[in-house]
Amino acid sequence: MDFELTEENRIFRDAIRDFAEKEIAPLVDEAEETGIFPKQLFRKMGEQGFLCPRYPIELGGGGGDKVTECIMVEEINRVCPGIAAALMAQSGLATQPLYHFGSDELKEKFLIPAIRGEKIGAFGLTEPDVGSDAASIRTRAVRDEDHYVINGTKMFITNGPICDYVVVAAYTDPTKRGEGINLFVVERGTPGFSVSRKLDKLGNRSAETGELVFEDCRVPARNMIGGKEGGGFGQLADTLVSGRITYGARCTGTAQAAYDLTVRYAKERVQFGKPIVKFQNTRFKLAEIATQVDVMRTYTYRVAHLYDQGKNVRKEAAMVKLFTAEILQKILGLCMQIHGGYGYMMEYPIQRFWRDGRLYTVTEGTSEIQRMIIAKELGL
Repeated sequence: MDFELTEENRIFRDAIRDFAEKEIAPLVDEAEETGIFPKQLFRKMGEQGFLCPRYPIELGGGGGDKVTECIMVEEINRVCPGIAAALMAQSGLATQPLYHFGSDELKEKFLIPAIRGEKIGAFGLTEPDVGSDAASIRTRAVRDEDHYVINGTKMFITNGPICDYVVVAAYTDPTKRGEGINLFVVERGTPGFSVSRKLDKLGNRSAETGELVFEDCRVPARNMIGGKEGGGFGQLADTLVSGRITYGARCTGTAQAAYDLTVRYAKERVQFGKPIVKFQNTRFKLAEIATQVDVMRTYTYRVAHLYDQGKNVRKEAAMVKLFTAEILQKILGLCMQIHGGYGYMMEYPIQRFWRDGRLYTVTEGTSEIQRMIIAKELGL
């Protein structure tokens, strides 16, 4: 099997890498310190087709595929996982349900502006008391003539404090576990929709994350994705499978950044009269990390390619998320160890990647949930 990138992939990789280094890198320190996302990046990336690279050009996207999106995600994460988190939410969770299942009206009003970076999207699934067990959400949407009235709270929502719209999961029929869920698009400024608080996080600080509250929030019935009650759980599953593959690229980009920083440090740090990279112990650790990063990247691209071919990759997507997120923890631990005491100092960027990467075994499906999915798909 050929795992080489196409010429178009390589051209895109070089272009997005150049953009990340020139347009994103200078913004990282301020965004991390203030916890405020540089919103101008949405439009800048949208104008060049970088924001949502796998959607059609006629919609404002890059006209690429899942592999193309993974390249974008990896390169942005190499620069700043926090900023990448906000952009990933836009390119995947907040737009994919609209692209695959939304009406023409919803696509015109929300999807196209989001792809172009003119509107910022968020995705509301997790709740204060509901995380891994998505079918147990408590948010309700009750039909009232040509509207639905939504009540509930969503937690840990990336882009929540800055979004122009949020795709909200809510039960229209709570008697049908899972199957009674629907997705709704709720606009910022809709009465009853508020950001109750912005969350202060250990890592990924440049991504703005919030708690969203819906109190008798009246949403037009036409804002239901899919056009009929029920079926939202399947839409969620489709979106989450894609997101798990994306997370493989997220983990790979973070691992590559940690490796690059550690090699640079090992060449500069002198102990016992020579750079520590000359010690076999250090070189062996770096060789192991380089091997692991290559495997992470290769497997992520393989599954992304299968996804592009329309294959059922529910098992493989969970494997990507589980493998890359868990291996990343080992890589970050080794990189921090090689840095020694300096790695624990805020002036060295390795600590930021260490803090950011710790989230990956938890968000968008914990490692435990991925193991459950894999076991089920294996018939165990």
